[in-house]
Amino acid sequence: MEIPFAITLDVGTSRANHTGSWRVERPVYVDRMPPCNNACPAGENIQGWLYEAESGNYEGAWRKLVEENPIPAIMGRVCFHPCETACNRVQVDEAVGINAVERFLGDLAIEKGWVLPDAGPDTGKRILVVGAGPAGLSATYHLRRLGHHVRLVDSAQRLGGMMRYGIPAYRLPRDVLDAEIARIVAMGVDVELGHVVHDIEQERSEGGFDAVFLAVGAQLGKRVNIPAGDSSRVIDAVSFLHQVADEDPPLLGRRVVIYGGGDTAFDAARTARRLGATDAVVVYRRNRERMGASGEELEQALGEGVTVRWLSTVNKFEGDRMVLEMMRLNDEGFPEPTGEFEELDADSLVLALGQDTDLALLDQASDVKVEDGVVEVMESMMAGASGIFAGGDAVPADRTATVAVGHGKKAAHGIDDFVMGRTPVPKERHELATFDRLNTWYYADAPRTKRPELEKIRRQTNFEEVIGGLNEDNALFEARRCLSCGNCFECDNCFGVCPDNAVIKLGPSQRYQFDYDFCKGCGICVKECPCGAIEMVPERI
Repeated sequence: MEIPFAITLDVGTSRANHTGSWRVERPVYVDRMPPCNNACPAGENIQGWLYEAESGNYEGAWRKLVEENPIPAIMGRVCFHPCETACNRVQVDEAVGINAVERFLGDLAIEKGWVLPDAGPDTGKRILVVGAGPAGLSATYHLRRLGHHVRLVDSAQRLGGMMRYGIPAYRLPRDVLDAEIARIVAMGVDVELGHVVHDIEQERSEGGFDAVFLAVGAQLGKRVNIPAGDSSRVIDAVSFLHQVADEDPPLLGRRVVIYGGGDTAFDAARTARRLGATDAVVVYRRNRERMGASGEELEQALGEGVTVRWLSTVNKFEGDRMVLEMMRLNDEGFPEPTGEFEELDADSLVLALGQDTDLALLDQASDVKVEDGVVEVMESMMAGASGIFAGGDAVPADRTATVAVGHGKKAAHGIDDFVMGRTPVPKERHELATFDRLNTWYYADAPRTKRPELEKIRRQTNFEEVIGGLNEDNALFEARRCLSCGNCFECDNCFGVCPDNAVIKLGPSQRYQFDYDFCKGCGICVKECPCGAIEMVPERI
């Protein structure tokens, strides 16, 4: 919904009482960047689809959403929603439940059988996508929309990458994952599973591909030297969660220690509890304020009986006894040993110390630079001049599914420019819509809707989904809490408060324009605009 900043009407002399030459500033309509959109790693037009949702046009909202992100039902469950942290409504009461509305739209689309847009006209270009996690699936979707043929390969037997093999089913039900993946594949994707790419240059040459996108996830758990009497009782968290996803969980015993402080550590601990562990203890060498896991993940884990030993590190593990060394944080916030030790009963140790990406397939790609276990890429996500692109866990960035989805989209457009011989054109970014530009007097207090949760007693022995979704009534309510920061939503305030009738209504979804022959430049419209979509600029001479 964009219109020019201002349009001056040519009314000649048909109206009297024109503004004099004394006006020094004039109002103009502007479009600013909403903070939610600005914070979204997937590049969603959040305010745009919320606008559709708040009118009850759910299919329209979903279609605007999937213009950028093809897996909203998944993201509505696993994204840690930085958009909500940035939301201006936080300074009024609470952030808009963007993530909950996204999930509602995604689930409704599955229920109603809505399909993704058709693939674009065939370009004759062939693209190889290696890795079927969020980055690979996102790239595949956007490449098909651009009309390119895509061959999607993955070493696993099922699509989904770390969404399937790293995120437990109590957070992401497999029927939801399968449904959204199936929609992408239905766009006409050539899929090959159980296929390991050993040499990307050879694979590309033999397949006649015009470009390659590497979306290999970080599926190698990091190890650390810990003296252990029985190494079979030590497992990395990635392997553990992968085995559980394959319905072949290892036997961990009743007392399980998880070493690490990220989301994977707490996923492993919560999973261990569901597999029968009476004690699931997370050992972390920093304090709560410096942990890598999200606050929501921590609170869920604590509510399910997981305990945490802060400022502790695993010293050794022998028999059924684990020795922990107490730590302290120095002035820079780094942990240092204290020389004090404690013992802990334990049957097994799960290492959740981070993950690495296997990039051996790039050994023969001479123009691709790999440093510190990740691929160096340009703004377009291209790793070298030859048309090898990379994203997700394979590049330097936060390792989240939402970031990966954004990388896949950006890479798809970079690949499109590359294979079609175009020079990339940077996109213009609007000024950020900050809270101080809003007129929140017009917005009533509206407490955030709380999503239902599975009773804690029912979480102990199964993998039922823990966090429930919104229904139509509260999803509509939540969407209507949006303040439409920085963009006109046609509230008629400027039209109603103008003392000179200088605001012209253009009709539904067309917004307004100013008749500068009658505007005195008083600025009342700017002061009374709820969303900060008007500003005063110096009068042109």
